[in-house]
Amino acid sequence: MNGKLLTMGGVIALLLAGVGGAFVAGIGPFQAESSGEDISEFPTETAEATESDTITTDTGDTGDSDGGAASTPPFAFTVDSIEECGQTCRDVTSTLTNQQNSTADDITVYTRIYAGNSTDGDVVWEGSEDVGTLEADGSYTTTRRVDLSFGDAYAIEQADGWITIRTTVETADQTVTLSDQRKVA
Repeated sequence: MNGKLLTMGGVIALLLAGVGGAFVAGIGPFQAESSGEDISEFPTETAEATESDTITTDTGDTGDSDGGAASTPPFAFTVDSIEECGQTCRDVTSTLTNQQNSTADDITVYTRIYAGNSTDGDVVWEGSEDVGTLEADGSYTTTRRVDLSFGDAYAIEQADGWITIRTTVETADQTVTLSDQRKVA
C-alpha cells in the first residue's frame, strides 16, 4: 500500500513539474498566440542604424543629436488605443503617418516589443505589417493583437512593468527606427 502511494505521489510530482515547466517556457496551453509571421530578417537586427535614420522617443519629443533646432522625422508612429482581450492579451490600434513632403513607397513596418527600458531585455512580441504606399501627410491605421505567454508577461513584471517598443519603418528609399518606452504594469 505504501509503495502505491509513493509511486502515485512521484507521478503527481512529475506531472506538476511538467506543467510548471510548460508555464514558464510558454509552451502547450500556455503558449502565446504568435503574430502569425515568420520574420527571418528583422531590420532592427540586420541593418546598422546611423544617427541620421534612428529617432528615439520616450515622450513624443524628437530632435537631432547636435542640440540644434528640432527636425521632423520622416514618419510618426502613435499608439491610439489599447483594449484588453484577455489576461495577457491586448488589441493595440496604432497609426503610421508620413510626415514627408513626398510619397513613400513599398512601406513595411516591423515592430518588436522588449521587456524593460531597453532593447537588452527579452523580446516578448514581434510582428510586421505591409503598408504599401503613403502619400505626403498620409496615415495608415491598423489594429494588431498582442498576445503574450505567461512567461513573457512575467518578464515584463520583472522589469518593473516597463516595455520598449522598437518600430522600424522600411521604405523603398530609407529605413527609420523609432523607439518608445512605456510602463504597462
